[in-house]
Amino acid sequence: MKRTTGQNRSITRTWRPATQAVRGGTWRSEQGETSEAIFVSSGYSYDDAETVAARFAGEQAGMTYSRLQNPTVQMLEERIALMEGAEACRAQATGMAAMTTALLCQLKTGDHVVAARAAFGSCRWLTDNLLPKFGIETTTIDARDNDAWKAAIRPNTKVFFFETPANPTMDIVDLAYVCGLARENGITSVVDNAFATSALQRPLEFGADVVAYSATKMMDGQGRVLAGAVCGSQAFIDEVLLPFQRNTGPNLSPFNAWVILKALETLDLRAKRQSENALIVGKFLEGRVPKMLHPGLPSHPQHNLAMRQMSACGPIFSFILDGGRKQAMALLNAIELIDISNNIGDSRSLMTHPSSTTHSGLSEDVRADMGVEEGMLRINIGLEDPADLIDDLDQALKVVGL
Repeated sequence: MKRTTGQNRSITRTWRPATQAVRGGTWRSEQGETSEAIFVSSGYSYDDAETVAARFAGEQAGMTYSRLQNPTVQMLEERIALMEGAEACRAQATGMAAMTTALLCQLKTGDHVVAARAAFGSCRWLTDNLLPKFGIETTTIDARDNDAWKAAIRPNTKVFFFETPANPTMDIVDLAYVCGLARENGITSVVDNAFATSALQRPLEFGADVVAYSATKMMDGQGRVLAGAVCGSQAFIDEVLLPFQRNTGPNLSPFNAWVILKALETLDLRAKRQSENALIVGKFLEGRVPKMLHPGLPSHPQHNLAMRQMSACGPIFSFILDGGRKQAMALLNAIELIDISNNIGDSRSLMTHPSSTTHSGLSEDVRADMGVEEGMLRINIGLEDPADLIDDLDQALKVVGL
């Protein structure tokens, strides 16, 4: 295996993101294939015993075992790192494997985490249930409030953990302020960027230390595979994260890595078109539903901050109906084109009721604290003609009396 002509770090880092998404991290075998190859192998053979010893000692580059390296997975890691503007990346089996690894690799008993209260249900489970089992305390705050971050810091605070935009409330966190505050206090900021990806927002440019992903979402964009990724400095990835990953094994399969590699080639196009479609549909819904949560609309209380941090609003937003769960489910049952699904980032439009799906594992009190109301619906706008999506939503809203 060799890198494509020009595939050295000094050159590829000068490429713009759209170019990196297509060509970054490409390796080619002696066959000269244009599409990245899938290397399905759990292990590797060596010319002599000295070679394998040198590789395991870290004295010689090369593959040793697919829990540590795989050519297809490593191509994906290089590409994501380039797109993110990060020094290094490690792929993970799922998005939640990425979040878990990004936290547990650097925390120990007696440490303290400050986390956003509005988050994906499983991320809240990590901070509320898993971390305490290891003697790690968490303070959850309203992440929109800059003063709350500062007030929550303790002498043993090690990590700030948050999403922006948040799932499903669409809360926006001031990246520059919060990440800057973290660095001033020797705290590692871990940002879940799954709703935007590097195509729409690059947290490292605002001072973030670690960026984590569910690549299942917009990176794949077509609802095919599970995948995750963690990006950061070379030192963090090699010295902090890798020892945890190599010994616990949340590894991505070569096939899933290959699917994400091919999907990244169109990420920029999809993210921008879906953002445009989401804005069109959002403007329609704003006049029909009681409450909209769409950072791309001027009515969103953090619209200006979102647009400073993001190049576009993204494909996902939420809205709230006054009729609670009954009316929300009636609307879901009335849609004909849009699919009922708890996934996001897909090229197909999807809608779900967070309280009974993605956040159902949380108590009613926690959901209320997060702002996940019974009448809330979260929608992912896809690549369909927005006029068709509006027609579908229009007829469904009439069914439920709106």
